[in-house]
Amino acid sequence: MWVYLPWFSVQYSSVVQTCNCVYVEFVMYHQPVLKNRRTLLERAEKFISDIYFTDCNLRGRLYGESCPLESLSSFLSPKRITFTEASKQNFAPYKVGDTFGPTWWTCWFKVTLKIPESWRGKEVHLLWESDGEAMVWRNEQPVQGLTKDGEKTSYVLTDCLKEEEPHSVILYVEMACNGLFGAGQGSMIAAPDPIRKFSVQKAELVVFNRDVRELVTDFEMLVDIVKELGEGEQRGYQALFTVNEMVNLCDPSDPSSFSKAHSLAHNFFSQRNGQSQHTVHAMGHCHIDSAWLWPYEETIRKCGRSWVTVIRLMEKNPDFVFTCSQAQQFQWVKNWYPGLYSQIQHYVKKGQFIPVGGTWVEMDGNLPSGESMVRQFLEGQRFFEKEFGILCKEFWLPDTFGYSAQLPQIMQGSGIGNFLTQKLSWNLVNTFPHNTFFWEGLNGSKVLTHFPPGNSYEMKGKVEDLVKTVKHNKDKGRANHSAVLFGFGDGGGGPTQLMLDRLQRIQDTDGLPKVLMSSPDKLFSQLQHDSALLCTWTGELFLELHNGTYTTQAQIKQGNRQCETLLHDIEIASSLALCRDKTFQYPMEKLRELWRLLLLNQFHDVIPGTCTEMVVEDALRYYEDIRSDGATLLRDSCGALVSKGNSTAVFNSLPWERQEVIQIQDGAGKPGLALVRVPSIGLTPVKDTQPVTPVCVTAQADGTVVMENGILQTVINKDGTLASLFLMNTNREAISDGCHGNQFVMFDDVPLYWDAWDVMDYHLQTRKPVLEVVQPVHVVSSDGLQGRVSFTLRISDKSTVTQEIVMDAMCPYIKFNTQVKWAESHKFLKVEFPVRVRSPNATYEIQFGHLQRPTHRNTSWDWARFEVWGHKWADLSEHNFGVALLNDCKYGYSVHENTMTLSLLRAPKAPDTNADMGTHHFTYAVMPHTGSFQDASVIQSAYNLNFPLRLIQCSPDTLPFSAFSISTTAVILETVKQAEDRKGALVVRLYESHGSSVTATLNTALKIREAWHCDFLERQDLTQPAHITSDGITLNFSPFQIVSLLLIL
Repeated sequence: MWVYLPWFSVQYSSVVQTCNCVYVEFVMYHQPVLKNRRTLLERAEKFISDIYFTDCNLRGRLYGESCPLESLSSFLSPKRITFTEASKQNFAPYKVGDTFGPTWWTCWFKVTLKIPESWRGKEVHLLWESDGEAMVWRNEQPVQGLTKDGEKTSYVLTDCLKEEEPHSVILYVEMACNGLFGAGQGSMIAAPDPIRKFSVQKAELVVFNRDVRELVTDFEMLVDIVKELGEGEQRGYQALFTVNEMVNLCDPSDPSSFSKAHSLAHNFFSQRNGQSQHTVHAMGHCHIDSAWLWPYEETIRKCGRSWVTVIRLMEKNPDFVFTCSQAQQFQWVKNWYPGLYSQIQHYVKKGQFIPVGGTWVEMDGNLPSGESMVRQFLEGQRFFEKEFGILCKEFWLPDTFGYSAQLPQIMQGSGIGNFLTQKLSWNLVNTFPHNTFFWEGLNGSKVLTHFPPGNSYEMKGKVEDLVKTVKHNKDKGRANHSAVLFGFGDGGGGPTQLMLDRLQRIQDTDGLPKVLMSSPDKLFSQLQHDSALLCTWTGELFLELHNGTYTTQAQIKQGNRQCETLLHDIEIASSLALCRDKTFQYPMEKLRELWRLLLLNQFHDVIPGTCTEMVVEDALRYYEDIRSDGATLLRDSCGALVSKGNSTAVFNSLPWERQEVIQIQDGAGKPGLALVRVPSIGLTPVKDTQPVTPVCVTAQADGTVVMENGILQTVINKDGTLASLFLMNTNREAISDGCHGNQFVMFDDVPLYWDAWDVMDYHLQTRKPVLEVVQPVHVVSSDGLQGRVSFTLRISDKSTVTQEIVMDAMCPYIKFNTQVKWAESHKFLKVEFPVRVRSPNATYEIQFGHLQRPTHRNTSWDWARFEVWGHKWADLSEHNFGVALLNDCKYGYSVHENTMTLSLLRAPKAPDTNADMGTHHFTYAVMPHTGSFQDASVIQSAYNLNFPLRLIQCSPDTLPFSAFSISTTAVILETVKQAEDRKGALVVRLYESHGSSVTATLNTALKIREAWHCDFLERQDLTQPAHITSDGITLNFSPFQIVSLLLIL
């Protein structure tokens, strides 16, 4: 008879389901189930174990018959070569188990196989297990990635062998001598083992029993439901008794018994949720670090291996959706794997392969300049539009070490209103209070933001992932939709068929959230629709971890700053040359090439310095390429601004007049100094002028040195510390009583795990001043235009610091030109300035603006900021007086109470054992001032320190000229460049820097026909013409607003 079945142990003969009830015709099993949860659960686990009882359990039947390969031969290459080149090499016989290498080499295999006729009608795989990353090539095309760590150890030769299919096949396997996470020696993030050997452990043909795989997946999901829902949930016990009965029904040696067990699982999974259940938007993802524990070149192959596997999944799963960021990686695949790229374009059109993010790479969120961030979106969005006809609507940055408060405005200006990340779940101190919220930036721009509550961008489609997503959602009742990103990541790999099978089973299962194969657009549309109750977070998203990334690999950070400056100057000089010389060709393509190199190095494991030595070498080489090619472009563009001759002119790329001391050569070629006054964004012939007050340097009898220039007076101790720093016109002392400025200090720097990433709060307990004097302070030069004193300190028996303290005429700050010979291990070098200022907050420059952070440690949110990031300056001010700390290539700061600290050098040993070892040259400066830092031109002074005046050879009759100026110091003209798509147009970018509402007039000597507002993608806004008058272009700014204009020449 037919009876309604509550959940208990039965033996089935047939099953019928109607609505949510299950009816069965049954014979009662001969014994009732005992209430021993542990034994039932472990029984089911052992039934599918790949370790225990594989001789008689279900997992042991996953593969049927096997067959050896007809032949296997190999060829070893020290370089990454193309398939065409590899296939022409001489291959020697290879025996499974033999080793090859070393690390970073490539072993190509030629695989000759013949499938037995007796396997007709069966699913046949090439089973390939190795400790490297591999790519299968067939018919000269990449077809499948193989990575043991990524659960991809077989290539499907046929789903069902047919008579007409080829039984004899030749494949090539390209195997990289590195794992999914490089080749760390002893731990994942350790420096790579350079002599590691690799091998193939298994290479054979096998019959794959798909019915076993399907049933094992049923078992896995039910076991996970039991474990994840726990003993307090009725549904967990239903899963337990179901899976136990499945063991009773299933005889691993008798496939005919599988259908009964599978039907029982299917009935369980088919019991549906209620309408109010949380909905998970599942999206395949494969986060691939553009470089990290492996070099850039290997990332290209990681993309190929991962993405070709995704394409194979799409062929079999038409509902499968995959999200993929980083235009640079698409460009690599286009160049290296054109056949694969064509397939990607096809699936982008179908809406399954979805480009996301809108940036060139997933860049660091702290260190790139504002203009660099704009260019990340400009290059990324333009690439996606050109290649796929789409513009990304969401910024996608799941794995970076903090997020600038200007990002919301930059996103919106780039056509993006949504943001996805998850990294703040790594906070070491405070738990971030939201998962779905509006993020309000520095100027008030808002973007809808989602942190997947499962706190991962590489889930596996397991029950655990779904339960975590619901449990950890901090916006219950406000947001009932969340993202689950599934697929192996960081080192690539991506989704697997097993992950898709898992999610398919539980797409609408009682006790779990609903699972919808979705897209970012669908997710954010739903979140926006339900956004009425969402909270708003204002300001930066500060990651309370990885604070060492502001300092590690100082040469990379210096290269970034210098190349940002160089490209800025090239674009301005080239734009002016375009207007002054009709024969001049704006170097658009070369500039794009150099910008893309710079943007690539801003990837979130490169510019932070959290990469291996090979990556550092690549990055530094790219900076040298930018410097070398950029120097040629700058010379050509500056040369086009003047007539040639033997005189010297000075070019100023900044939008204010500058009066500075520069180094020149006289007619005989001897070096000298000159005090010059140069107009804004323009040039002038060198005409030496005399300072109002000459620089005076006096050595005192006690060994100290006094320097003054009419603005500042400083007393320098024998050890190079400042005993006094005096602002002369107001009689204000800047250095705290009983303290010394310019005090070098060392700290022990041993983090908990993430060596190159982290500096921990406890390092502050190990402060040791650098006191040993090798050469006491002495006068190097004393001229009316400039004074220099020098000294040398011993940091340790391995390291020294030599410094020149420079005072220029008419200059409001003192420069410290520093050379450090650095050979430390797990040490941190900083410099301190205890100042006579009291304020609860310090101010730090960020992209296109500044923000304040506390100088006290009242709350955990305050003390978690014991080490923070900033750009060219930081300032500590009270009413009417303050001190600013400027620098030319540093990013790490700390201001606690009245002590301003600049972080200089670290010495981590993983993943680069030689990180920061060697000689470093950098400059910082200290600037006391009256009034606010805005009124004292601290912002302008920091720009001046970073953007040198450029010398140009010119004719003696060269006249001064200024191309642009601005009516207020609050607004900074940051960028002048040729428009991307209009040769007769310039794009200029300005921002309000003081935090004020202001009206400004942009004056220009260029002949402008029209002026229009445009966005960061340079799309003209036909509703917003910019009004041109005889005085210039009048613009209204709100605090920290960025404005882009399209100027039609």
